[in-house]
Amino acid sequence: LLFRSVLGLVLMTTWLRLGPKPSPMDTRVRLISIGIGALFSVLIFCLFKAIEANDVPTAVLTYFVYPLLTGLVAAATGLERLRWQGVLCALAAFVGLAIMIGAHPSGLMLGGIAFAIGAACCRTGVLILTRAFLVGADARLTTWYSVIAQLVIFAAVSLFTQTLAPPQTDGGWVALIALSVATTVAILFVFVSTVRIGPFRTALLTNFEPMIAVVLSAVALGEVITPLQSAGSAIMLAALIGFQLWK
Repeated sequence: LLFRSVLGLVLMTTWLRLGPKPSPMDTRVRLISIGIGALFSVLIFCLFKAIEANDVPTAVLTYFVYPLLTGLVAAATGLERLRWQGVLCALAAFVGLAIMIGAHPSGLMLGGIAFAIGAACCRTGVLILTRAFLVGADARLTTWYSVIAQLVIFAAVSLFTQTLAPPQTDGGWVALIALSVATTVAILFVFVSTVRIGPFRTALLTNFEPMIAVVLSAVALGEVITPLQSAGSAIMLAALIGFQLWK
């Protein structure tokens, strides 16, 4: 995570130097961007811990309760209305998630589930705060300040815990660099998408992520999802899409 933050800062600084000059950012927006970066740090850490504790499909699908949380929080804060169809879809999605988790053949680490839910809560906060306070801000600058916050946090934690352990093989370095670039680009696109089309459509489109994760985990890692888990996952994903369309 520390290496990802360093590389992300280099990439974003280069883009700001070579690209169009960004619009000025006031102190309030700058502080909010830093706060979102801190929240994103917790998000990424929790998601990695969830994948460490459980298989990829379970961790990612559990994390994907965040579209529901986004809609529910938005309704509670007055940003969006929640109709009865949305309530039914939310209940169906939680039922699908319960089936998927309960049908796991080898048992689950509850700590991993808790980390995945914690990551979902952080993602909800990132989407809501971005939409509420960063509309009109330059996505490159908000990402830059966000990455600075992450770098400071992970550097401080690494120094305090003395747990910095670089890869020992060329393949490890390639994977680390590729992951760092991909995550940085993803952060930027989340900012751009949330500002342009809103947090709810952004959450809807990201429903492709768990399906891709399940397929790739089977191909690359040999992880298997049972028929009952597949049914629960299908119910959950269908309900998530319906929630975003009908809420």
